[in-house]
Amino acid sequence: MRKRYISSIFTCLATIATLSAAPASASDKTLTVYTYESFVADWGPGPVVKEAFEAECDCTLEWVGVADGVALLNRLRLEGDSTKADVVLGLDTNLVAEAKATGLFAPSGVDTSDVSVPGGWSDDVFVPFDYGYFAVVYDTEAVSSPPTSLKELVEGGPDAPKIAIQDPRTSTPGLGLLLWIKSVYGEDAADAWAKLQDRVLAITPGWSESYGLFTKGEAPMVLSYTTSPAYHMIAEDTDQYQAAAFDEGHYLQIEVAGMLKTATDKDLARQFLSFMTGPGFQNAIPTTNWMLPAGKISEPLPAAFSELVTPSKTLIFSAEDVSENRKAWVDEWLAVMSR
Repeated sequence: MRKRYISSIFTCLATIATLSAAPASASDKTLTVYTYESFVADWGPGPVVKEAFEAECDCTLEWVGVADGVALLNRLRLEGDSTKADVVLGLDTNLVAEAKATGLFAPSGVDTSDVSVPGGWSDDVFVPFDYGYFAVVYDTEAVSSPPTSLKELVEGGPDAPKIAIQDPRTSTPGLGLLLWIKSVYGEDAADAWAKLQDRVLAITPGWSESYGLFTKGEAPMVLSYTTSPAYHMIAEDTDQYQAAAFDEGHYLQIEVAGMLKTATDKDLARQFLSFMTGPGFQNAIPTTNWMLPAGKISEPLPAAFSELVTPSKTLIFSAEDVSENRKAWVDEWLAVMSR
């Protein structure tokens, strides 16, 4: 903003008083959205979504990146009512019951008729923005015989190709693997983790770190999504990286966003959540977040998506089951993996 000299102090004061009394213009509005780091990376959906929403809202969209989805919830708990977030984007269905229990979220008031996710959607607080299935992604140049089931992955032994995974205490994919194993092995999950431990090359705080190890060739396999190979097919024109199809099925993740009760401008927050379900946001999801759109798109999915693994069975716990058992299941995992 330019400054100019005003010779009269009285004129200056009068001008300041007039400006102070005037209502803020729409362009002065700022919406602060907490999300995970990969979402706001230069190659993620963040820049595209920011430009599209700001053109519509005549406001400023401010992203605040946090390592991963579980870390988002942990940060909110620490900040409580003093949080600067108006909207949180990047929790998933495994965390929504716990997120509601914080008392920090308000009903969205958003029409979700354009939302379409496996199993349908009915929730007055959180709005889905994408979904996908967890998968073991492998390097075809390093792994000639990828596992064809969770059982084969778990019981492959110390000489089998290693995998990089994420910590369920900080990462939604890490939590997803924990729930995937729990849904298949039940009470024998601890034994399953003990067997899998020999194959774990690294446990990272978030997805970005472990996928980075994978793409650098330091890990031949990584916990990611069935949609991850689409990135390499489209952006890098290679089919070197593929997802393994598992006989038992794949665990579903639906990612959501919600408005905070302390949001500075709730109308603007609702506008964003509504915008999130339409093409201005959803068109960016397949080729920047590399997930499946949960809302309305105005263009077909790229052809590469038709070549991806289609799970034979969808695995998922209810949000209430996860909320009730997450601590015990994470403790069970920690007791094994810290040995």
